[in-house]
This record gives sequence, C-alpha cells and structure tokens, in this order.
Amino acid sequence: MTEKLTIGIDVGGTNLRFGVFRGNDCLDSIRHEVDLHAKCAAAADSENAAQLFTDLLEAGIAQLRHQYPEIVRVGVAVPGFVNAKGVLLQSPNIPQLINFDLQSAVQNACQIPVLIENDANAAGYGEFWEEKQENPELRDLLYVGLGTGVGGGWVHDDRPWRGEHGTAMEIGHLIVVPGGRRCGCGNQGCLEQYASARGIQSSYVELTGTAPETAVIAQMACDGRPEASQTFQMAGDYLGQALASILKVADVRVIRVGGGVSAAWDCFAPALLHRLDADLIPALRGEVEVKRGNHDDLAGMRGVALLADQELSQ
Repeated sequence: MTEKLTIGIDVGGTNLRFGVFRGNDCLDSIRHEVDLHAKCAAAADSENAAQLFTDLLEAGIAQLRHQYPEIVRVGVAVPGFVNAKGVLLQSPNIPQLINFDLQSAVQNACQIPVLIENDANAAGYGEFWEEKQENPELRDLLYVGLGTGVGGGWVHDDRPWRGEHGTAMEIGHLIVVPGGRRCGCGNQGCLEQYASARGIQSSYVELTGTAPETAVIAQMACDGRPEASQTFQMAGDYLGQALASILKVADVRVIRVGGGVSAAWDCFAPALLHRLDADLIPALRGEVEVKRGNHDDLAGMRGVALLADQELSQ
C-alpha cells in the first residue's frame, strides 16, 4: 500500500513555502514569492484579504496534489495568534486578518483535512524533532525564530505549548525597551522591533541614515564595519535579555535560534550569550545550551507536517 503524504506550508513575510513530506522526509517543495502584508493591505476589505490568502494557499496545495495524489492532509504554519480550532485571531504581520477561521476556509476550498499552527510553534517542533534524533531523552525545547518578525515556540513534554488562547510564547512581543519603537501589535518597544530583520535594519538606519538589506548589514558586520557590528550587538543584547526572563519561568535546557537572521549567528551570538549569562539567575548559568537552528531551513514545514500527521491521523 502506498504511504500517505502530507503537505507542510510555511507562511513567511515575503513568501509561501510548500513541502511534500513522507513522515519527516521532504520529497519535494515549491516556493511562491509574495508579500502578504502588501497584498492584503491592498485588498478592498478584510473579507477580500481573507479570500486572497485562502486562494494563494489553495493554488499551491492544488499544484502539489496534482503531482502527488497520495497527499491526504495539510499543515499550515502561519504567523500570528492561532487558537485550538484553527482560527487566526490576529496576525501583526497581516493585520487585516482578524478572527479568521483559516482552517475551515482552506478545508472547504481544498476538500482535505487541514491543521493550522503558529509558525514558531511549528518550527520549534521541527527543531525539537531534529534535536531528539541525537538526544532521545529530550522532552523540552525553546525555539526562537528571527525573520521578518521574531517568533517563539516551546515544546513541553513532547508537544507544542499553545496556551489557553493560542498566544503562548509570543517572544517577539516582550517589551525590552519601554516606550521604544511602535510595533505592529500596538505596543512599543517589543523585541521584534530590535532583533528581527526589519528591526536590525531600523537600528542601522538610526545609526547611519541608510537602509541596506539586513544581509548586507550582516556582511558589513563580518567585515568589521562598526555601525553594522553595533546593530547586531544591539539585537543580540535585547534577545539575551528576553531569553533570560523566559528561562526564569520556563527553565528549559536547550534553545535553538532559527529563521533567516540566524545566518548572521556569528554577528549577534556573542552579545546574546553575554547578556543571557549576565541576566540569568545563578542556578541556571552554565546549564542552558543555546545554538543555531538546523541549516536546512525546513523546520517550519517539517514541524507542521509532523503535527498534522499526528493530529489528523487520529
């Protein structure tokens, strides 16, 4: 009998990535470049924005199902607050989508079982699965995703910890600079405004008045340019501050840092580790392992596909 396949979808700030998985093995993937924030902002209203988003997901799913008839379920990792019923309560990156029943919308459009998960929870589960292959006794892992925004996921007792309302571990919206930069969530001074790709670019603009891409700033930091180095040191410092606060509550031993910005790990990791050690309670110093996430960049797609396998096969 042919083994059934699962689609894992990772919704990013500037792209949609679709992967076909047999268990944890990625058989194929496609990538659609799309600025969801801009496209949804240009929609006539929230209903049209929701339909646009659904249509984009449906098109990618249909393309892969045509190639792989064995596909029987879909997992979608989306940025924002997601409740247990698959409703996207709010997405700071796509503010037009509020209380949007994304799970029902995609299921009805594609006629296939669908699981919706927060993107950082999904990536955290993918990283947890990877770490567990070498560390079978592992039960908990904290994940930080540094991309267009900053996401966080906590795998606790082998399962993503979602919280009562689907908003647990929104690390990016911890306030690290009271009264600081305005965030898409409505607050000021959130970590996301300093440690994400956009936040790093904003810091560099404040220092220099110019706005190169974050990857360019990272290269300049590697070349020893002081303003670029200072920008990444600031990001690492605020991230260390936030993680120290989280660990005082969660007491997790393993932290993985992923997302596109993690490619500049060497630029911000020293500041991150220094601030983390300084702010941790003495009992935790030296007891926490912080490292860059998996380099294959499949964590989000793999994690949500694995979760869909588990939850939709029951």
